[in-house]
Amino acid sequence: MADTKYIFVTGGVVSSIGKGIISASVGKLLQARGYKVTIQKFDPYINVDPGTLNPYEHGECYVTADGCETDLDLGHYERFLNVPTTRANNITTGRIYLNVINKERRGDFLGKTVQVVPHITDEIKRNVKLLGSKNKYDFVITEIGGTVGDIESLPFIESVRQLKWEMGKNCVNIHLTYVPYIAAAKEYKTKPTQHSVKQLQELGIQPDILILRTEHELSESILNKVALFCNVSKDAVIQSIDVPTIYEVPLVLQRQKMDEVILRKVGLEAGQEPEMKPWHNFLNRMNAATKQVKIGLVGKYVELQDAYKSIDESLFQAAIYNDRKLDLHLFHSEKLNDANAAGLLKDMDGLLIAPGFGQRGIEGKFAAIKYARENDIPCLGVCLGLQCMVIEFARDVLGMADANSTEMDPNTPFKVIDLMEEQKNITNMGGSMRLGAYECVIKKGSKAYEAYGKEHIQERHRHRYEFNNEYKSKFEAAGMMCVGENPDTGLVEIMEIPTLKWFVGVQFHPEYNSTVVNPNPLFVRFVKAAVENAKKD
Repeated sequence: MADTKYIFVTGGVVSSIGKGIISASVGKLLQARGYKVTIQKFDPYINVDPGTLNPYEHGECYVTADGCETDLDLGHYERFLNVPTTRANNITTGRIYLNVINKERRGDFLGKTVQVVPHITDEIKRNVKLLGSKNKYDFVITEIGGTVGDIESLPFIESVRQLKWEMGKNCVNIHLTYVPYIAAAKEYKTKPTQHSVKQLQELGIQPDILILRTEHELSESILNKVALFCNVSKDAVIQSIDVPTIYEVPLVLQRQKMDEVILRKVGLEAGQEPEMKPWHNFLNRMNAATKQVKIGLVGKYVELQDAYKSIDESLFQAAIYNDRKLDLHLFHSEKLNDANAAGLLKDMDGLLIAPGFGQRGIEGKFAAIKYARENDIPCLGVCLGLQCMVIEFARDVLGMADANSTEMDPNTPFKVIDLMEEQKNITNMGGSMRLGAYECVIKKGSKAYEAYGKEHIQERHRHRYEFNNEYKSKFEAAGMMCVGENPDTGLVEIMEIPTLKWFVGVQFHPEYNSTVVNPNPLFVRFVKAAVENAKKD
C-alpha cells in the first residue's frame, strides 16, 4: 500500500470508556484483512513515562520488549494484535516537552520563540508519522488519552486537526462517547454525545466515525438522531454494546461493518469479510468451557482493577486453553499470615504470587508461599514473587531466620536477594532496573522446560534486585533448583522445587508476553497443574 493511513481514536463524555479496547479491536479487524497495523497511545500527563507512577495512580505499568515502561493499554494492543510494541508506541506530554526543551537547549530552533504551536504540535506530529514511515505500516492507529475538552489533551487534539488537514483521506477520526440510560425516564440520552462532538468540532475536527458505548442495544431512531445531529453518515454510527469479555468487541464491530466503513473512508476496497478463525476458535473454547479452575492471586494491590491487568488476562487465556473458566480469587497480602493462610487458601487449585516493590504486604506473601510449598499446591511466583519464594525457603528450610532482600532490610545477615555490584552506585530512578527482553537458558527436564518446550527463551523484565548466586549451592542442596539463567550474566531467572507438583518462580514477567492466539506457555502449564491438582481433591 503506497501511503500509510492514520486513524485517531478520541473519547468524550467520560474517561475509562474503553478507547484502548476499541483501538485494539479496530486494529485486529484491519490486521485480519491482511494489513500491517500498529497502535500507539498518547498520554496527556507530564511524567516522561509511567515507570515512576504508583499503581493507585495509573494501574499496571506495561513493559515493551525494548525496555520502555508504558501505559497498560499497550498490553491490550499486543494481546489483540500479537505484535510487539516498542518505545515509539507510547508518547507522553512529558516526553514531548522534554524532547522540545532538549532541542531548544541545543539551539536547534535558531533563537526562535518556542511555542505550543508549532513546536510542540510539530513534535507530536513527528512521532505520529515516524512510526508509520520507519516501519512501513499500512495503518497507524493512535489513541488520544483523556477526554475531549481536557486542558492536557489540547496539544494532541490540535495536532490531529493539523494532520487531518495535511493528509486528507489518509487520516480518519473515530470518536468514542458514552450514551447513558436514565432509569427514571426509562430512556437513553444522546445529548452528552452531541455536546462531545460539538466540542471536537469547535477544536476543528469533524469525526468521521462515531462509536456509542452503551449497556444495551440502541434503537434505529437513536442512531439516526445521532447521525443527523453530529454530521456523521448513518453507516458510520457504530454501537459498542457491553459484552461478557473484551475479546468479543472486535466481532461486535465487525457485525456492524466497521472495518468496511474505515476502508471506504480512506479510499480502499473492502473486499471479502475475513473469517478470523483463530479468534473465533478462542471464543468458542471460552463459551464451551463449563468447569472452573480456582486460582488465588496474592498481592498488595488486589483492590485495584487494573494493577495486575496483564496477569489477569494471561490467567484468563491460559484457563481457556485448558478448557476451563477462570475463577480468580484475590487475596490482599497485608491480610494474610501463617495463622489464617490455610483457612483462606484451602480451596484454591493454584496460587500466583504477584510482583511489586517494597516491604508492604510481603510477610503475607511468605505465608501464602509456605502454605503452597508445605501442602503441594501449584504455585507460580512472578518477579518479587520469585524473590519471596527464595526468602521463605531460606528462612523455613535452610534455617536462615533473618534472610531477606536488601530492598527490605539492607542489614540482613543473609542477603539471598541483593543488588548486583554494578548497580549499587546508581541512584537515578529506573537506572538500576533491568528492563525489557533478556535471554534465558532453561535446563532440560525441569518444569519450566516442560512448559516452554525449548532451552532458549526470551522474556521481559522489570526489577532491580536479583537472586544472590553466593547461596546457589545451599539452595540446590536443599532441593530448590536454579533451572533458568541468563547466558551472558549468569543471573538466575527461574527457580523451582522439582519434587513438588508445580512450584516455579521466575524473575521475569511472562504476563507481558501472552496474547490471545499465543498464550504464554508458563501460564498455560501453571493452570494445567492447577486443573490436575483439582482433580485429585
